[in-house]
Amino acid sequence: MKHPRNIRRYCPKCGKHTEHSVSIYKKRPKSRLKQGERRYARKSKGYGSFPRPVFKRNAKVNKKFLPMLTCKECDRKSSKKGLRLKRFELV
Repeated sequence: MKHPRNIRRYCPKCGKHTEHSVSIYKKRPKSRLKQGERRYARKSKGYGSFPRPVFKRNAKVNKKFLPMLTCKECDRKSSKKGLRLKRFELV
């Protein structure tokens, strides 16, 4: 799917329709110091196999893209609903 880089959308901070730039949300790498990561490391330490049940179902074919909108007047970021597509291209 081809999506324009700039669109006019309603900005809740400005209270009017303004020009927004569109980018794709990228997931950050997980922090190794979070509680869940520490718990998982403690559980898997000295463990022979995988400590959780193996996922049996097939993975989804498409990736979910989350368009991030940035207002050009006030720089407030908001997101659109995530789209499940094979390809997402900003033009």
